[in-house]
Amino acid sequence: MSTGAIIAIIIGVLIVLAVLWFVARAGRDRKLESRRVEAREMRREAEVGSAKADRTRAEADAQAAEARRQEALARERSASADEQHQEARERHIEAARKDPDADPDEAAAEFDQQRATRETADAGDDRTGDDQSVEHYEHTSDSDVDRERRFERDGEGDVVRDETYEEPRTNR
Repeated sequence: MSTGAIIAIIIGVLIVLAVLWFVARAGRDRKLESRRVEAREMRREAEVGSAKADRTRAEADAQAAEARRQEALARERSASADEQHQEARERHIEAARKDPDADPDEAAAEFDQQRATRETADAGDDRTGDDQSVEHYEHTSDSDVDRERRFERDGEGDVVRDETYEEPRTNR
């Protein structure tokens, strides 16, 4: 074999190796680009999921704030009602002091007994189907759901019953 043929074979082998190297590199670059695209899609989906979670958290926080506001309003009304009952009791006692035939202590005891009887009757009277023991009622509407919530507290202020009803809204 001549020197020229050997050089031609070596140059041919080098060209084939260079072509194989470029083809392998291009395949690897395509694979890496494909993985980059997949990673971008996954990041975008994660961002969308995070945004949905943030929105859900914000809605939950708004509902919790509304519930706290309603609870504070219920406590205020309860305190106001207690003050009104106390004022009425004091007026009954004062009237009994002015009445020569009445005893202030008996008037106070009678007022307290009547109030206790009314509260017991209100808490236990469910014969008509109307729930007379409900101390708090709220109705809220979102764009897609109507909500109704009723809850009752005992003498210590603990919630003894809490009912929530949801109904999907229809186009009106």
